[in-house]
Amino acid sequence: MSDFIFQRPQFRLPEPFQVRIKNRLFDLSSPKIMGIINLTPDSFFAGSRLQETDEILKKVELMLTEGADFLDLGAVSSRPGASELSEIEELDRLIPILEKLISTFQEGIFSVDTFRSKVAKAAIKAGASLINDISGGTFDQEMLLVIGSEKIPFVLMHNRGNFNSMH
Repeated sequence: MSDFIFQRPQFRLPEPFQVRIKNRLFDLSSPKIMGIINLTPDSFFAGSRLQETDEILKKVELMLTEGADFLDLGAVSSRPGASELSEIEELDRLIPILEKLISTFQEGIFSVDTFRSKVAKAAIKAGASLINDISGGTFDQEMLLVIGSEKIPFVLMHNRGNFNSMH
């Protein structure tokens, strides 16, 4: 038996830790709430699966009213056993809803959950304010170039492996 006791390193964000999103400064030194809108019929959480525009609009309005700081839209499921979706199918699911949400909730901060650089670029062009990538830029080698050239905040996620092995 070892006398070694693991101590978690102390890490503190500088105060205030801010990021500019949509010409507004957000202080990230305290937690923020991100509402999740899954545009897939097979996402992790059944309660977040929405396909009808009216139900999506109602859900987004409720989330914003209840205090969500950001809303994250995903059009591809990454749950175990999910079937892979083509880039065209992802764009077809995502862009019309994103455009509708941005025009309806003009003050909303919309994030797009994608690992594809072309989808990210189209989402940014449609008005997305953040990109949230489950692969941290590793599934598509162009993703970080798009993020850098567009100068948009990037939620860099982590996973193990690829779609076939990460679960």
